[in-house]
Amino acid sequence: MIIAVDFDGTVVEHDYPKIGTERPHATEVLRKLMEDGHKLILWTVREGPLLDEAINWCMERGVQFASINESIYTDHREHAPSRKLHADIFIDDCNIGGPWDWELVYRMIHENLSYRAILREIRTQSKQQASTQETSKKKRRWFGF
Repeated sequence: MIIAVDFDGTVVEHDYPKIGTERPHATEVLRKLMEDGHKLILWTVREGPLLDEAINWCMERGVQFASINESIYTDHREHAPSRKLHADIFIDDCNIGGPWDWELVYRMIHENLSYRAILREIRTQSKQQASTQETSKKKRRWFGF
């Protein structure tokens, strides 16, 4: 898959024009995605020296992008290149629901799970935990064990 990844607010916390602190597991997950054979595109508003800074920051952490701010595939037609980015998935802090937990992002991509499937799983686990707690309360009675 081709995965476009935003930088500020997604890979790192917002601190533009500085580079914020890394969001938990961001570069670890990006490296795993690369190992799994996915192509990564850095899709950011940064340009010039600020973009170079972000690229170098990622490279120092083992994250190499197949492309920066443009599609991997070039358009061989005669007209000007399109700014429309070809990607299968976009990882961005402006997604519905805001920034995602990177371990969840990896799981969704690696296991081909939808957001709906993840929510269903979370609800099921929550109900099971509530049921377990209720059962343990019933067993204790007034003796406390």
